[in-house]
Amino acid sequence: MSEAVEVRSGIELPALREDISFVTNDGLTLVGELALPVNKAPAATLITFHPLPTHGGFMDSHIYRKASNRLPALADLAVLRFNTRGTSSPRGTSEGVFGEGITEQADLEAAVAFALARGLPNLWLVGWSFGTELVLKYGHDKPVLGGILLSPPLHRTSVAELKIWANNGKRLVALIPEFDDYLKPAEAAVAFAVVPQLELVAVAGGKHLWVGESATKTVLNEIVRVSNPAKWPLPETVQL
Repeated sequence: MSEAVEVRSGIELPALREDISFVTNDGLTLVGELALPVNKAPAATLITFHPLPTHGGFMDSHIYRKASNRLPALADLAVLRFNTRGTSSPRGTSEGVFGEGITEQADLEAAVAFALARGLPNLWLVGWSFGTELVLKYGHDKPVLGGILLSPPLHRTSVAELKIWANNGKRLVALIPEFDDYLKPAEAAVAFAVVPQLELVAVAGGKHLWVGESATKTVLNEIVRVSNPAKWPLPETVQL
């Protein structure tokens, strides 16, 4: 007999989980995981780019780990997580060394190429902090529906790089925490004004690292609202 279980921190719902690796065009093997819905095709695909590895960011950074644990089952999403070059996690260490967001262009391109080769549908680039820089700098011309930006600091992305996104046919959504350490909503509105189609979501009470279950649910709900709105909002309980 099934029972209703609250969706909360630490829950891991059924998914087809596969350890993956792929090779960049400069010859590095990157390691990761692909989580797919069970017994159905995914409606869309999240290709995730983690926070700064020199400050503890990796494929298991909590929003992405919880996305992998929940969204294949709750929202019919494929979730692709991986360690950028030189980054380690329990899954393993990706080859190479941190490239200050420059050589990581090849990492993004390899992740997209892997998703395409696997036939994954409706690709979205999801960046968090440092990961948003990779999405913004290198994702504008990729065969994806758009980008979802979590706490973008805009440290490495130039105005010229932002302008390339303007009216380029791709959707861009930025979740900006009220109390972000680097870019608050009012500042983000000014900085992103050069991208007319950008949707800015100011998150009341939010902080850069999205700590806590309430923040996690807010972020995951926004990701689902954008990538598979038929499954939004996410349920608070699930039958197991």
